[in-house]
Amino acid sequence: MIRVLLVDDSPDFLNAITEFLTLFSDITVVGQALSGPEALDLDDDLHPDLVLIDLIMSGMNGLEATRLLCQRALAPRVVIVTSYDDLEYRVAAVAVGASGYLVKPDLALTLLPLLHSLFPSRVMAVSVA
Repeated sequence: MIRVLLVDDSPDFLNAITEFLTLFSDITVVGQALSGPEALDLDDDLHPDLVLIDLIMSGMNGLEATRLLCQRALAPRVVIVTSYDDLEYRVAAVAVGASGYLVKPDLALTLLPLLHSLFPSRVMAVSVA
């Protein structure tokens, strides 16, 4: 099971991505955060395998939160999920330790291949209800 923490300042996006991830039997959303500081606190408590984090948030942005998450002793994999398909942001994401960079409009097509590359020993199957 891949334990995922979602971080975005949009509750609507958090609800949509949570609903999407419930389609996968090997993924469980363990928490949601609306800010970078909240994500850091929840990481301490929940110890997710993966953090999907927005790039642009007020206060602490996703790059700063990613840098801090990736410096932890038991660091989760962190993937930037954003609306900005920009080379400069992609380079900055890699520089702070992000394991991936996904653009929100393409998320349904790009997330699963990235998860397969990050967690190759874990089978990810779509749940059939």
